[in-house]
Amino acid sequence: MKELNRETVSNFLDAPIKVIQFGEGNFLRAFVDWIFDVMNEKGLFEGKVAMVQPIDKGLGEMVNSQDGLYHLFLNGYEKGELKEEIRLMRVVDGCINPYSEFEKFLDLARMDSTDIIISNTTEAGIVFDENDKFENKPANTFPGKLTQLLYERFKTSSGDTTKGFTIIPCELINKNADALKKCVLQFITHWNLGEDFKAWVEAANTFHNTLVDRIVPGYPKENADEFKAKIGYNDKLMVAAEVFHLWVIEGGDELNKKIPFRESGLNVQLVDDITPYRDRKVKILNGSHTGMVPMSYLYGNRTVQETVEDPFTKKFVEGQVFQEILPSVNQPYDEKKQFAEDVIERFRNPSIKHLLASIALNSVSKYKVRDLPSFMHYYLKNNEIPKHLAFSLSALIRFYKGEWEGRELPVNDNDDIVQFMKEAWSTGDYQRVAEKVLRNSTFWDQDLTKINGLTEIIASNLKNIDEIGIEEAFGRIN
Repeated sequence: MKELNRETVSNFLDAPIKVIQFGEGNFLRAFVDWIFDVMNEKGLFEGKVAMVQPIDKGLGEMVNSQDGLYHLFLNGYEKGELKEEIRLMRVVDGCINPYSEFEKFLDLARMDSTDIIISNTTEAGIVFDENDKFENKPANTFPGKLTQLLYERFKTSSGDTTKGFTIIPCELINKNADALKKCVLQFITHWNLGEDFKAWVEAANTFHNTLVDRIVPGYPKENADEFKAKIGYNDKLMVAAEVFHLWVIEGGDELNKKIPFRESGLNVQLVDDITPYRDRKVKILNGSHTGMVPMSYLYGNRTVQETVEDPFTKKFVEGQVFQEILPSVNQPYDEKKQFAEDVIERFRNPSIKHLLASIALNSVSKYKVRDLPSFMHYYLKNNEIPKHLAFSLSALIRFYKGEWEGRELPVNDNDDIVQFMKEAWSTGDYQRVAEKVLRNSTFWDQDLTKINGLTEIIASNLKNIDEIGIEEAFGRIN
């Protein structure tokens, strides 16, 4: 089987480096790099990506051994039809490890062609650390490295305000660009890099908040030999992802002039404020995940796909989403309904084995953030407790008992939460369990026993779940 590199690929792309990308992991390669690759194919971008390895150990050597080439396998439902696409990705120029190639890293700032910066350094990546030093080669933190890069461009261009960068972070934190810019400005002050540089960062560069959405399982370990046989290459960087993609970016006409997303035909939306889009995703996609897990696991399912294909659990998830979650999303009905339908379709993807046990991590805090706002919106609007979301909460409390039908449950949370639930269940009284858990304001940021009738409903659900099972217990609710 052939190795994958520019010697074995005839259609190697020759184009200038336009994008500096902090991160070489699966998500960026299957999402942002794919978008730029498609735009190159359509003649809309005509540029390549230079990756920067954000930590000392990473995939840089492997990326360079394949000259930035790799295959992307896309699978999933689109408008009811199961689709599959195999794409040779040619947009990546290579990867620089700033820990061993610091000057080469700074050279990216000295290039005339580079004017876009992308990042995905995990949620913990955007951080200010007062112990980080400008003299470090490179700085320890990602914002520190970015500040070093921006300072080099500032010096090289003699402070030319037309030579700034378009900075588009993809880290999964709220207002990610605002947080990143704040860190950069903190480093400028902390490192005494001067008011002129600070003014240049403010005037010459744009920071764009984003929301990203695509499920990327990564390297297809279980099907590696099968996939390699399909492509005819020993590709160590191949990556699998779903067909669905959504990139929401705060920006308008000026951003589109630089990167013509609107003309690409891709699901990239330039908006004034990402807040409603983030709210929609967190409540519908993440909220339905969190709401389904304990209920579906206790019912007997083990994956998301099984959950939305079983008649009972499918109906439950759809009821929770369309009847109780959707009303709390502040968007036009047709838009949020279409998004919800797309989410359910994505959950059916047979190529993505999404385990309920993996989603169960930190379920208490997830329910508070993802599901409780929809619960409270429904309750306050209708003066009625939403039966699906209340049953999900009941199943969650039962899940944290830690065992079901003689088997251990995959409870995975902070020790203090697990211990609290264990002590609550030690009472053996459903009413007292419900009261104790609902009253814990450190869980919910409020005392849920104050919601009229909720304690009794949860206690009744817990008793019925134990005595007659999930399906019949839910059937007992009016």
